[in-house]
Amino acid sequence: MNFSFNIREALDHCITGTNVPSLSPPYRGKVREVYELADEQLGIVVTDRISAFDYIMRQAIPFKGQILNQLAAFSFEKVQDILPTHIIDVPHPNVTIAKKCHSIPIEIVVRGYLTGHAWRVYKSGKRELCGVPLPEGMKEHDKFPVPILTPATKATEGHDEDISEAEILENGIVEEALWDNIRNKALQLFGRGTEIAAKQGLILVDTKYEMGLYNDELTLIDEVHTTDSSRYFYLEGYSERQLAGEEQKQLSKEFLREWLMEHDFQGLEGQTLPDLPDNFRMEVFQRYAELFEMLTQTEFHPVIETNFNSRLESIFSNY
Repeated sequence: MNFSFNIREALDHCITGTNVPSLSPPYRGKVREVYELADEQLGIVVTDRISAFDYIMRQAIPFKGQILNQLAAFSFEKVQDILPTHIIDVPHPNVTIAKKCHSIPIEIVVRGYLTGHAWRVYKSGKRELCGVPLPEGMKEHDKFPVPILTPATKATEGHDEDISEAEILENGIVEEALWDNIRNKALQLFGRGTEIAAKQGLILVDTKYEMGLYNDELTLIDEVHTTDSSRYFYLEGYSERQLAGEEQKQLSKEFLREWLMEHDFQGLEGQTLPDLPDNFRMEVFQRYAELFEMLTQTEFHPVIETNFNSRLESIFSNY
Protein backbone atom coordinates (compact mmCIF):
# COMPACT_ATOMS: atom_id res chain seq x y z
CA MET A 1 0.00 0.00 0.00
CA ASN A 2 1.32 3.44 -0.91
CA PHE A 3 0.91 5.78 2.05
CA SER A 4 -0.55 9.20 1.24
CA PHE A 5 0.50 10.55 4.64
CA ASN A 6 3.61 11.09 6.75
CA ILE A 7 4.20 7.77 8.56
CA ARG A 8 6.08 9.35 11.48
CA GLU A 9 3.31 11.89 11.99
CA ALA A 10 0.67 9.13 11.87
CA LEU A 11 2.56 7.01 14.44
CA ASP A 12 3.04 10.01 16.73
CA HIS A 13 -0.59 11.19 16.63
CA CYS A 14 -2.51 8.03 17.42
CA ILE A 15 -5.60 8.66 19.55
CA THR A 16 -4.96 6.76 22.77
CA GLY A 17 -7.26 8.67 25.12
CA THR A 18 -9.58 11.66 25.21
CA ASN A 19 -10.62 14.42 27.58
CA VAL A 20 -13.59 16.77 27.20
CA PRO A 21 -13.59 19.09 30.26
CA SER A 22 -17.17 20.26 29.73
CA LEU A 23 -18.48 16.69 30.13
CA SER A 24 -18.25 14.08 32.86
CA PRO A 25 -15.32 11.67 32.42
CA PRO A 26 -16.19 8.93 29.91
CA TYR A 27 -16.58 5.21 30.46
CA ARG A 28 -13.30 3.86 29.10
CA GLY A 29 -13.39 0.43 27.47
CA LYS A 30 -10.51 -1.36 25.80
CA VAL A 31 -11.01 0.63 22.59
CA ARG A 32 -13.99 2.95 23.02
CA GLU A 33 -14.57 5.94 25.29
CA VAL A 34 -18.24 6.73 25.88
CA TYR A 35 -19.51 10.17 26.92
CA GLU A 36 -22.99 10.88 28.26
CA LEU A 37 -24.62 13.62 26.19
CA ALA A 38 -28.01 15.31 26.44
CA ASP A 39 -31.33 13.65 25.55
CA GLU A 40 -30.26 10.06 26.30
CA GLN A 41 -27.52 10.22 23.68
CA LEU A 42 -23.98 8.85 23.87
CA GLY A 43 -20.84 10.23 22.26
CA ILE A 44 -18.73 7.18 21.38
CA VAL A 45 -15.09 7.79 20.51
CA VAL A 46 -13.27 4.91 18.84
CA THR A 47 -9.60 5.24 19.78
CA ASP A 48 -6.55 3.70 18.12
CA ARG A 49 -5.91 1.39 21.08
CA ILE A 50 -5.64 -2.31 20.33
CA SER A 51 -5.99 -5.22 22.72
CA ALA A 52 -5.27 -8.94 22.72
CA PHE A 53 -5.44 -11.59 25.43
CA ASP A 54 -7.39 -8.98 27.47
CA TYR A 55 -4.39 -6.62 27.53
CA ILE A 56 -4.28 -3.21 25.89
CA MET A 57 -1.03 -2.81 23.96
CA ARG A 58 1.19 0.09 25.00
CA GLN A 59 1.47 1.23 21.37
CA ALA A 60 -1.59 2.14 19.31
CA ILE A 61 -2.31 1.49 15.62
CA PRO A 62 -2.51 4.55 13.35
CA PHE A 63 -6.07 5.25 12.11
CA LYS A 64 -7.43 2.02 13.59
CA GLY A 65 -10.25 3.94 15.29
CA GLN A 66 -11.26 5.67 12.07
CA ILE A 67 -11.32 2.37 10.19
CA LEU A 68 -13.34 0.59 12.88
CA ASN A 69 -15.84 3.40 13.32
CA GLN A 70 -16.47 3.83 9.60
CA LEU A 71 -16.62 0.09 8.96
CA ALA A 72 -19.13 -0.27 11.81
CA ALA A 73 -21.24 2.55 10.34
CA PHE A 74 -21.18 0.83 6.93
CA SER A 75 -22.13 -2.53 8.45
CA PHE A 76 -24.85 -1.13 10.74
CA GLU A 77 -26.50 0.40 7.66
CA LYS A 78 -26.44 -3.00 5.92
CA VAL A 79 -28.33 -4.78 8.72
CA GLN A 80 -30.78 -2.17 10.01
CA ASP A 81 -33.68 -3.94 8.26
CA ILE A 82 -32.99 -7.00 10.46
CA LEU A 83 -32.59 -5.17 13.77
CA PRO A 84 -32.73 -1.49 14.79
CA THR A 85 -29.27 -0.08 15.53
CA HIS A 86 -28.09 2.48 18.08
CA ILE A 87 -26.62 4.81 15.42
CA ILE A 88 -27.85 8.41 15.35
CA ASP A 89 -24.99 10.12 13.51
CA VAL A 90 -21.31 9.71 12.55
CA PRO A 91 -20.04 13.31 12.63
CA HIS A 92 -16.31 12.43 12.52
CA PRO A 93 -14.31 9.36 11.38
CA ASN A 94 -13.58 8.50 15.05
CA VAL A 95 -16.96 9.46 16.53
CA THR A 96 -20.46 7.97 16.64
CA ILE A 97 -23.47 9.58 18.28
CA ALA A 98 -25.70 6.77 19.55
CA LYS A 99 -28.89 6.07 21.47
CA LYS A 100 -28.34 5.25 25.12
CA CYS A 101 -29.52 1.65 25.45
CA HIS A 102 -29.84 -0.70 28.41
CA SER A 103 -27.07 -3.18 27.59
CA ILE A 104 -27.72 -6.93 27.73
CA PRO A 105 -24.74 -8.43 29.65
CA ILE A 106 -24.02 -11.21 27.18
CA GLU A 107 -21.70 -11.27 24.17
CA ILE A 108 -23.51 -13.14 21.42
CA VAL A 109 -20.83 -15.05 19.51
CA VAL A 110 -21.77 -16.79 16.26
CA ARG A 111 -19.29 -19.21 14.70
CA GLY A 112 -19.44 -20.62 11.19
CA TYR A 113 -16.08 -22.42 11.35
CA LEU A 114 -13.96 -24.41 13.83
CA THR A 115 -11.41 -21.67 14.38
CA GLY A 116 -9.79 -19.72 17.22
CA HIS A 117 -11.28 -20.40 20.65
CA ALA A 118 -13.58 -23.11 19.26
CA TRP A 119 -10.60 -24.95 17.77
CA ARG A 120 -8.60 -24.67 20.99
CA VAL A 121 -11.50 -26.24 22.91
CA TYR A 122 -11.87 -28.97 20.26
CA LYS A 123 -8.13 -29.67 20.15
CA SER A 124 -8.14 -30.20 23.91
CA GLY A 125 -10.48 -33.16 23.35
CA LYS A 126 -13.78 -31.55 24.32
CA ARG A 127 -16.75 -32.00 22.00
CA GLU A 128 -19.02 -29.37 23.46
CA LEU A 129 -18.79 -25.57 23.51
CA CYS A 130 -21.30 -23.45 25.45
CA GLY A 131 -23.64 -26.44 25.55
CA VAL A 132 -23.41 -26.93 21.76
CA PRO A 133 -22.24 -30.42 20.66
CA LEU A 134 -19.36 -30.35 18.17
CA PRO A 135 -19.17 -33.01 15.41
CA GLU A 136 -16.41 -35.60 15.46
CA GLY A 137 -13.70 -35.72 12.80
CA MET A 138 -13.32 -31.98 12.17
CA LYS A 139 -10.07 -30.19 11.30
CA GLU A 140 -9.08 -26.66 12.22
CA HIS A 141 -10.95 -24.10 10.07
CA ASP A 142 -13.54 -26.64 8.85
CA LYS A 143 -17.01 -25.21 8.30
CA PHE A 144 -19.73 -26.25 10.75
CA PRO A 145 -22.83 -27.90 9.20
CA VAL A 146 -24.76 -24.84 10.44
CA PRO A 147 -23.50 -21.77 12.35
CA ILE A 148 -23.43 -22.21 16.13
CA LEU A 149 -24.19 -19.75 18.92
CA THR A 150 -21.58 -19.66 21.72
CA PRO A 151 -22.40 -16.85 24.17
CA ALA A 152 -20.00 -15.34 26.71
CA THR A 153 -20.50 -13.27 29.81
CA LYS A 154 -19.22 -9.69 29.45
CA ALA A 155 -16.51 -9.26 32.08
CA THR A 156 -15.73 -5.75 33.32
CA GLU A 157 -12.26 -7.02 34.21
CA GLY A 158 -10.27 -10.04 33.01
CA HIS A 159 -11.56 -12.70 30.66
CA ASP A 160 -15.06 -13.14 29.30
CA GLU A 161 -16.40 -16.57 30.26
CA ASP A 162 -18.21 -19.06 28.04
CA ILE A 163 -21.82 -19.66 29.06
CA SER A 164 -24.50 -21.94 27.63
CA GLU A 165 -27.92 -20.77 26.55
CA ALA A 166 -29.42 -23.04 29.25
CA GLU A 167 -27.29 -21.30 31.92
CA ILE A 168 -28.37 -17.85 30.67
CA LEU A 169 -32.02 -18.84 31.18
CA GLU A 170 -31.47 -20.78 34.43
CA ASN A 171 -29.64 -17.85 36.00
CA GLY A 172 -32.30 -15.39 34.87
CA ILE A 173 -29.75 -13.23 33.01
CA VAL A 174 -32.18 -12.88 30.08
CA GLU A 175 -35.79 -14.05 30.02
CA GLU A 176 -36.71 -16.74 27.53
CA ALA A 177 -38.81 -14.77 25.03
CA LEU A 178 -36.14 -12.07 24.76
CA TRP A 179 -33.38 -14.67 24.41
CA ASP A 180 -35.29 -16.41 21.59
CA ASN A 181 -35.44 -13.05 19.81
CA ILE A 182 -31.72 -12.42 20.41
CA ARG A 183 -30.79 -15.88 19.08
CA ASN A 184 -32.97 -15.47 15.99
CA LYS A 185 -31.64 -11.98 15.19
CA ALA A 186 -28.00 -13.00 15.77
CA LEU A 187 -28.27 -15.83 13.25
CA GLN A 188 -29.98 -13.52 10.74
CA LEU A 189 -27.22 -10.93 11.22
CA PHE A 190 -24.55 -13.59 10.68
CA GLY A 191 -26.32 -14.69 7.51
CA ARG A 192 -26.32 -11.11 6.19
CA GLY A 193 -22.67 -10.61 7.15
CA THR A 194 -21.79 -13.86 5.37
CA GLU A 195 -23.54 -12.70 2.18
CA ILE A 196 -21.83 -9.30 2.18
CA ALA A 197 -18.40 -10.85 2.80
CA ALA A 198 -18.83 -13.47 0.06
CA LYS A 199 -19.64 -10.78 -2.52
CA GLN A 200 -16.25 -9.20 -1.76
CA GLY A 201 -14.24 -12.42 -1.80
CA LEU A 202 -14.23 -13.01 1.96
CA ILE A 203 -15.56 -15.57 4.44
CA LEU A 204 -17.09 -14.34 7.70
CA VAL A 205 -15.68 -16.99 10.03
CA ASP A 206 -17.04 -15.85 13.38
CA THR A 207 -18.21 -12.66 15.03
CA LYS A 208 -19.66 -11.22 18.21
CA TYR A 209 -22.76 -9.09 18.57
CA GLU A 210 -23.80 -6.89 21.45
CA MET A 211 -27.41 -5.92 21.95
CA GLY A 212 -29.40 -3.70 24.26
CA LEU A 213 -32.91 -2.42 24.82
CA TYR A 214 -34.01 1.03 23.69
CA ASN A 215 -37.58 1.86 24.77
CA ASP A 216 -37.93 -1.91 25.36
CA GLU A 217 -37.00 -2.66 21.73
CA LEU A 218 -34.09 -4.99 20.99
CA THR A 219 -31.31 -2.88 19.44
CA LEU A 220 -27.89 -3.66 17.97
CA ILE A 221 -25.12 -1.74 19.76
CA ASP A 222 -21.32 -1.44 19.99
CA GLU A 223 -19.96 -2.53 16.58
CA VAL A 224 -20.85 -5.05 13.90
CA HIS A 225 -18.81 -7.11 11.42
CA THR A 226 -15.61 -5.13 12.06
CA THR A 227 -12.02 -6.35 12.25
CA ASP A 228 -12.12 -6.20 16.06
CA SER A 229 -15.37 -8.11 16.45
CA SER A 230 -15.03 -10.57 13.57
CA ARG A 231 -12.65 -12.96 11.88
CA TYR A 232 -12.46 -13.16 8.09
CA PHE A 233 -10.74 -15.58 5.70
CA TYR A 234 -10.00 -14.97 2.03
CA LEU A 235 -12.59 -16.94 0.05
CA GLU A 236 -10.30 -17.66 -2.89
CA GLY A 237 -8.26 -20.77 -2.18
CA TYR A 238 -10.05 -21.64 1.08
CA SER A 239 -11.07 -25.15 -0.03
CA GLU A 240 -7.68 -25.90 -1.55
CA ARG A 241 -5.89 -24.81 1.62
CA GLN A 242 -8.19 -26.97 3.75
CA LEU A 243 -7.57 -30.04 1.58
CA ALA A 244 -3.83 -29.47 1.70
CA GLY A 245 -3.85 -28.91 5.47
CA GLU A 246 -2.43 -25.41 5.03
CA GLU A 247 -3.07 -22.35 7.19
CA GLN A 248 -5.92 -20.12 6.07
CA LYS A 249 -5.24 -16.53 5.03
CA GLN A 250 -6.91 -14.34 7.64
CA LEU A 251 -7.93 -10.73 8.03
CA SER A 252 -8.41 -10.46 11.78
CA LYS A 253 -6.76 -9.62 15.09
CA GLU A 254 -5.44 -13.21 15.13
CA PHE A 255 -2.48 -11.70 13.27
CA LEU A 256 -1.64 -9.68 16.43
CA ARG A 257 -2.24 -12.65 18.73
CA GLU A 258 0.13 -14.79 16.66
CA TRP A 259 2.81 -12.08 16.79
CA LEU A 260 2.45 -11.85 20.57
CA MET A 261 2.69 -15.64 20.96
CA GLU A 262 5.86 -15.61 18.84
CA HIS A 263 7.18 -13.08 21.38
CA ASP A 264 6.24 -15.31 24.34
CA PHE A 265 3.11 -13.47 25.44
CA GLN A 266 -0.38 -14.91 25.90
CA GLY A 267 -1.48 -12.81 28.84
CA LEU A 268 -0.35 -15.45 31.33
CA GLU A 269 1.08 -14.75 34.76
CA GLY A 270 4.78 -13.94 34.70
CA GLN A 271 4.83 -13.00 31.01
CA THR A 272 6.00 -9.55 29.86
CA LEU A 273 3.91 -7.57 27.39
CA PRO A 274 6.19 -6.77 24.43
CA ASP A 275 6.32 -3.38 22.72
CA LEU A 276 4.97 -3.21 19.18
CA PRO A 277 7.66 -1.98 16.74
CA ASP A 278 6.68 0.85 14.38
CA ASN A 279 6.93 -1.33 11.27
CA PHE A 280 4.59 -3.90 12.83
CA ARG A 281 2.14 -1.16 13.85
CA MET A 282 2.00 -0.03 10.20
CA GLU A 283 1.56 -3.65 9.09
CA VAL A 284 -1.47 -3.97 11.40
CA PHE A 285 -2.86 -0.70 10.01
CA GLN A 286 -2.53 -2.13 6.49
CA ARG A 287 -4.48 -5.25 7.49
CA TYR A 288 -7.29 -3.13 8.92
CA ALA A 289 -7.33 -0.83 5.88
CA GLU A 290 -7.37 -3.79 3.48
CA LEU A 291 -10.44 -5.30 5.12
CA PHE A 292 -12.19 -1.92 5.17
CA GLU A 293 -11.56 -1.42 1.46
CA MET A 294 -12.55 -4.97 0.51
CA LEU A 295 -15.82 -4.90 2.43
CA THR A 296 -16.91 -1.36 1.61
CA GLN A 297 -15.43 -1.24 -1.92
CA THR A 298 -14.26 2.29 -1.11
CA GLU A 299 -10.82 3.73 -0.50
CA PHE A 300 -9.85 4.55 3.07
CA HIS A 301 -8.88 8.21 3.54
CA PRO A 302 -7.03 8.74 6.83
CA VAL A 303 -7.32 11.98 8.81
CA ILE A 304 -4.39 12.90 11.06
CA GLU A 305 -5.69 14.67 14.19
CA THR A 306 -3.15 16.77 16.10
CA ASN A 307 -5.60 18.40 18.54
CA PHE A 308 -8.37 15.86 18.86
CA ASN A 309 -9.72 16.91 22.28
CA SER A 310 -10.58 20.40 21.01
CA ARG A 311 -12.22 18.83 17.98
CA LEU A 312 -14.27 16.57 20.24
CA GLU A 313 -15.44 19.49 22.37
CA SER A 314 -16.71 21.19 19.22
CA ILE A 315 -18.42 18.03 17.90
CA PHE A 316 -20.19 17.18 21.16
CA SER A 317 -21.44 20.77 21.61
CA ASN A 318 -23.79 20.11 18.69
CA TYR A 319 -25.58 17.41 20.68
